[in-house]
Amino acid sequence: MRQIILDTETTGIDPLQGHRLVEIGCVELVDRKHTGRHFHVYINPEREVDPEAVAVHGITDEFLIDKPKFAAVVDDFLAFVTGAELIIHNAPFDVGFLNHELKMYNPALQRVDEICTITDTLAMARKMYPGQKNNLDALCRRLGVDNSGRTLHGALLDSEILADVYLLMTGGQTSLMLAGEGEGEDDAGIIRRVVRKAAIPVLQPTEAEMASHRQFLGKMGVDENAW
Repeated sequence: MRQIILDTETTGIDPLQGHRLVEIGCVELVDRKHTGRHFHVYINPEREVDPEAVAVHGITDEFLIDKPKFAAVVDDFLAFVTGAELIIHNAPFDVGFLNHELKMYNPALQRVDEICTITDTLAMARKMYPGQKNNLDALCRRLGVDNSGRTLHGALLDSEILADVYLLMTGGQTSLMLAGEGEGEDDAGIIRRVVRKAAIPVLQPTEAEMASHRQFLGKMGVDENAW
């Protein structure tokens, strides 16, 4: 099972108002394990970044001026994600921008939701934790995921954090072991839920302990047969 945790950063909120992608970050999981493969690009949006967006992600016009345009990265992006399940927090936002970019580049291309299945972790969280905050920072606090390095939004960092959040939300475990690694001394790096199959031993009291117990009950005026 191949899953891609995906996040984007943009120049603003609405692609229909001319806003564009400035960053795509993806992390690959296979059988719920990190493979070490990722896709990460900054994109020249061919327009200015709104100040409100810069305040969120810190990506400026000056930083993006020499970055590739979407047309230069689209083939590599599609090759990385095609056929996978995309795990996205607030998926309509990111998928909307990706589909808009694909349509601008080549209207004949399939939409992202036609070449991938989409799972929205925000929708999942709202069902699991109704009435609570369910942004990524709130989920990290709730599930014990370290997001101390997240002073600003960033597509690759947020994808890495969301991978741990998603694994905990769906299975009660995260795995830091790369796919394909066997069990051994590297297992010390794995965080996992342990299911104990062995029965819990029951210790029976000795005759001396029972006699002491009866004596104590007698002093308390308690009839041991009542228990």
